[in-house]
Amino acid sequence: MDEWKDSTGHALTDYPRPSIAVDVAVLTYSDSTLKVLAVKHRRGKLALPGTFLHERELLTAAADRALQTKADMANTEFHQLAILDNPDRDDRGWVLSVAHAAAIPQSALPTGAILLNAYGADDMAFDHTEIVRLAVTDLRHRYAVNIDPTGFLGDTFTVPQLRQLYEVVFDRELQKDGFRRHVIDSLISTGEYARAGTGRPAETYRRKPGVALPAQALVFLTG
Repeated sequence: MDEWKDSTGHALTDYPRPSIAVDVAVLTYSDSTLKVLAVKHRRGKLALPGTFLHERELLTAAADRALQTKADMANTEFHQLAILDNPDRDDRGWVLSVAHAAAIPQSALPTGAILLNAYGADDMAFDHTEIVRLAVTDLRHRYAVNIDPTGFLGDTFTVPQLRQLYEVVFDRELQKDGFRRHVIDSLISTGEYARAGTGRPAETYRRKPGVALPAQALVFLTG
């Protein structure tokens, strides 16, 4: 087959093209803090797990490869987040980044994983701090629709535990009674109780399948 050329007689390969990087922000909930997984970069700074897209490789395959080779993580669910296209974002050359996001319980992370406070990851390589910010915003949108959609708390939890998680995700204090009012219809009681610290036992719940948070929860959670 003859090579395609445009009206000026140029083929696609005649034009400058950027390299494509694939970077993954993996968020987790650890020590009552929202954290992001980081890996050591050869230039000394910490970075998100990432790699360059190979010829004819799918973006999802590249993201999965980055997690496996850079973070020792396999079979991780993730989704595409954004494209960062500042021509000067990488001092090695013209590199676009197709950013992806994942959110998993700490128990699913490899032993010895490097975790940074997601709200304090200000000195990462390239523009990875911006990718973390975008991942946190994306996570908040998901948490405003469904109860703990990433399963940070496991299958069962108390309302106080859930409120603490939401305060961490949204980085703000949430009024106790108001929070309970917004989430209770999306929960099912287990009929069991759990004790936290020296307080009295609290009722435990699980997510009610197929029931989202009420629309007004977004306003309450974001203030």
